[in-house]
Amino acid sequence: MSKVEFTRYENARIIGARALQIAMDAPLLLKISDEELKALKFDSIRIAEKELESGVLPISIHRPMPQKKKTKLVAGKEESVSDEELAAKEHEVEKELVEDAAELGLVEGDELEDFQDEPVNLAGGSTPAEE
Repeated sequence: MSKVEFTRYENARIIGARALQIAMDAPLLLKISDEELKALKFDSIRIAEKELESGVLPISIHRPMPQKKKTKLVAGKEESVSDEELAAKEHEVEKELVEDAAELGLVEGDELEDFQDEPVNLAGGSTPAEE
C-alpha cells in the first residue's frame, strides 16, 4: 500500500483533530515508552505528529474534484405586457372580487355600484368624470 501525500492544510487539520482527541484522554494508537513521552514533553500535538508519520491513523481524505460537465445557462424570457393589458387584467380581477363579495353579502347594493365600471387612468392626469 502506497503512502498518501497530504497537503500542509490536510496535515494541519489531521494533526489538530488527533491532538484534541489525545488531549481529551483518547488512547494512543502507538506504543510509546515513558522516555519518549518525556522527550516529547507529553505534548499532544507532537504525539499526533508521530502517529501521523508512522501511518497508524485510520484516516482518509476525500478531495472533491471539479466535474467536467458543460452546462448551459439559459436566460428566462420575460413576457412583455403592455400597460393597457395590465389595466384590463386588474379591472377584471377587481370586478371578480366585487362580484364574489356581493354573493357573500359583504358589500351592500349602493357600494357595489361605486366599484363597477370605474375608468382606469394610466397617465396620472384627471379623468373626464373628475373635471
